[in-house]
Amino acid sequence: MRKILVTGGTGFIGSHTVVELYQAGYTPIIVDNLSNSSIRILDQIEKIINYRPEFHQFDLCDESAVKSFVHNNPDISGVIHFAASKAVGESVVKPLKYYHNNFFSLINLLNAYQGAPVNFVFSSSCTVYGQPDELPVSESAPVKAAESPYGNTKQIAEEILQETAQAHDNYQIISLRYFNPVGAHASALIGELPLGVPQNLLPFITQTAIGKREKLTVFGGDYDTPDGSCVRDYIHVVDLAKAHVAAIRLLENKNPAGRYDVFNIGTGIGYSVLQAIEAFEKASGQKLNYEIGPRRDGDIVQVWGDVNKSTEKLGWKAELGIEEMMSSAWAWEKYMQENPLVE
Repeated sequence: MRKILVTGGTGFIGSHTVVELYQAGYTPIIVDNLSNSSIRILDQIEKIINYRPEFHQFDLCDESAVKSFVHNNPDISGVIHFAASKAVGESVVKPLKYYHNNFFSLINLLNAYQGAPVNFVFSSSCTVYGQPDELPVSESAPVKAAESPYGNTKQIAEEILQETAQAHDNYQIISLRYFNPVGAHASALIGELPLGVPQNLLPFITQTAIGKREKLTVFGGDYDTPDGSCVRDYIHVVDLAKAHVAAIRLLENKNPAGRYDVFNIGTGIGYSVLQAIEAFEKASGQKLNYEIGPRRDGDIVQVWGDVNKSTEKLGWKAELGIEEMMSSAWAWEKYMQENPLVE
């Protein structure tokens, strides 16, 4: 079984990808500093797949630790790099945190693998498009000025990866530009586990519904959209995890597009925040307490993806709809109420 390093593997998307990798016949190895996740997710992964992945706790910003790990694990054939700070709003307030974490971790990994052949899948984001001129946005759309430091780190990271692939023929790299991951595993054993106040919409929805939060604030109700709230392309996290397996397989088969490629990973459908709330209320039977608040710095008005390239060249397509996204997230929230994973 080929070994795949999953950085940030106890996080939301990372944990689901670990499950999908194992079920696809790979041996996932996790590195995580647990700054935004819980070690108890390892127990949850084990309950799903009856296998406990190898786990290493250290910070990828520690260059010597990264070099030591890579030296001691020469049989790793692929890397899926999730580990990064990822909240748009927080990045506006704490830009240096984002530039430090997101660049040093990536550069340290790339440096450590210089000279060794490696298939590298990068966790990128639709934020690289800024506010697109045309919708749905395709991979050929221009990368525009970022609306947040978080988005800027993804833009620059993609440039670093493309130039690295051009300069060093041992790297094969794919950047997956996610839209908005939501939902949870069908087992309700893993899902999004925010530490502190959630930075993303759906955990705030579920925490409000279950009584952890008094009310939900919708950031902006006066945008130029059908109902005034922002529009996003929400994708089920399990579908997203499967896209990473597809990317690794494409790289193993020598991607005909060359040593660097990018793919949109979404459903191709845009839902407004208010539509997402309505879908959750329908799926859960819970009425949400929410209010329309001021706009939030760094938010894009609306974006959804053209996913034809992913279907045709990556051989991947999202299968789960908005109902499964909402019902699985609610099942996960109820599981956590009965089985707290964080204090």
